[in-house]
Amino acid sequence: MRNCLVIDLDRCSGCDSCTAACKHENSIDLGVYYNPVFTVGPMGTFPDIEMYWLPMQCQQCENPGCIEVCPTGASYRDEESGVVLVNADDCIGCESCLTGCPFNARMLNKNTNVVEKCTLCFHRKNDENWEPACVHNCCCGARIFGDLDDPESAASKAIAAAGEENCHRLTDPGDLRPATVYILSPKTATWRESPELMTRLAL
Repeated sequence: MRNCLVIDLDRCSGCDSCTAACKHENSIDLGVYYNPVFTVGPMGTFPDIEMYWLPMQCQQCENPGCIEVCPTGASYRDEESGVVLVNADDCIGCESCLTGCPFNARMLNKNTNVVEKCTLCFHRKNDENWEPACVHNCCCGARIFGDLDDPESAASKAIAAAGEENCHRLTDPGDLRPATVYILSPKTATWRESPELMTRLAL
């Protein structure tokens, strides 16, 4: 099972509702974001201008570097759901997993000395229709959640409908295999990763 996000950038308006919903749902400290939204562009010369927004969160990698380098096993993958998580009781705040995540999707909570990240609202997993807060509150219907191994899931259907040529993943600096899929078609813009994001990821 590979539960993750599919984000339709053709629909994303950059409104930051996902960021706000995430902070409220998870009681995140001021100045901390589990899923910031980056602006890519504008690019081109008037009147041929392109721009889109790129939400950024844990990529739910198939081979997570964060798990590999964690010395205590605090960073792990839930076997049932496939979600990459952090066990607060086992985390010693050493920040090794931060170095193992090239997407800068983790941060140390200075108050608890525990590393935190997007969990796809794992605490909701027993709900009848488990859905992350960012997905539920997306104004434009740009965020889709589901199991990529299930062809009948909303996530898999969105990818199939978009077509392989319009589905993108963040640049993989090794063999991490980020699972999060971004849909972007040429009618909106050419897929590029934000210079700000690339600097942030040190790619």
